[in-house]
Amino acid sequence: MKYLYLILLLGFCLVLSGQEKPNQPKSVTTKDSMEFDLYPNPAFQDVVYVTTRNNSGKDITVYDIFGKVVLRDRISANELNISRLIPGVYFLQVDENNKSMTRKLVVK
Repeated sequence: MKYLYLILLLGFCLVLSGQEKPNQPKSVTTKDSMEFDLYPNPAFQDVVYVTTRNNSGKDITVYDIFGKVVLRDRISANELNISRLIPGVYFLQVDENNKSMTRKLVVK
């Protein structure tokens, strides 16, 4: 009887491991997706540099970890003044040419 239970248990485990996983959506990177560099990160100075492929005018929104907007600015070059931010972790959202991307920013 013990062997029967052991065989049933092993068979059940094999059936479960043989199940297909549901299709997970894959992240798609297209030519039109916006990419940007943010440096230095972590930031020790009052300025960070945000560079994009087009380097045109960018709307920058900085959120704290609670989702509150702590800084909003429009920059035409790549230099963002963060002197008003206290040390902590933030999320920096860049909007350029109807595209948006967010990165984590650490201010020390």
